Amino acid sequence: MKRSIKFAALAVLASLGVAHAENTLRYGIEAEYPPFESKNAAGQLEGFDIDLGNAICAKAKLKCSWVENAFDSLIPALEAKKFDAINSAMNATDKRREAIDFTDVIYRIPTQLIGKSGSGLQPTAASLKGKNIGVLQGSIQETFAKAHWEAHGVTVTPYKDQNQVYTDLASGRLDGTLVMAAAGQAGFLSKPEGKGFGFLGAAVTDNKILGSGIAFGLRKGDEALKKQLNAAIASLKKDGTVAKLSKKYFTGFDVTVK
Repeated sequence: MKRSIKFAALAVLASLGVAHAENTLRYGIEAEYPPFESKNAAGQLEGFDIDLGNAICAKAKLKCSWVENAFDSLIPALEAKKFDAINSAMNATDKRREAIDFTDVIYRIPTQLIGKSGSGLQPTAASLKGKNIGVLQGSIQETFAKAHWEAHGVTVTPYKDQNQVYTDLASGRLDGTLVMAAAGQAGFLSKPEGKGFGFLGAAVTDNKILGSGIAFGLRKGDEALKKQLNAAIASLKKDGTVAKLSKKYFTGFDVTVK
């Protein structure tokens, strides 16, 4: 009898655990990429994607939790079910769609080259020949630079952490970095170490590599969660929340999805 009661109690606890899990959305992030996601002096997560993620959880009546991962391991970690959705300024590209699914696109950020102001460098293979360009490992910027520049004599150096790219750029070990423009502005150009540097040339373009815009990455077949998140995303676009957050974090950048 005691054993039956014990098993019954465990069954109830198990069912409660499943219910709790179903009401919690675990986001996977790489928290070293301001203004999208980073940590403040108190060690708390902050940034556009953090505020956006919390707003989506509130709209969908879900509890948020956050799981940190290196950017280049976010997709394998999602597939291994370490979290439920990638919320880390990840562009929805054809290549990534081979492995995972995406929600509707939420916003779009141009990709630009940063280097020494007055250097005369442009984001072209001819201009960058013989130069060393730093990129975030696993990013679309790495894919673009390798596809368009590396075969033409440009050294493309991947880094696990974009902040280390900025350090090496400021010290002269790199000639430039290809980065999402808002991240480059907030993470480097607006800081003292970014003095004397700026955006060089126009934004680069390649829709196949750079994707249709930034969305949440989901496991293939997770249609229920996709539908739930898309509804929340549409609602936050309609009520002005996405636009409001964009103005807060991306001054000077149009992140509207055309």
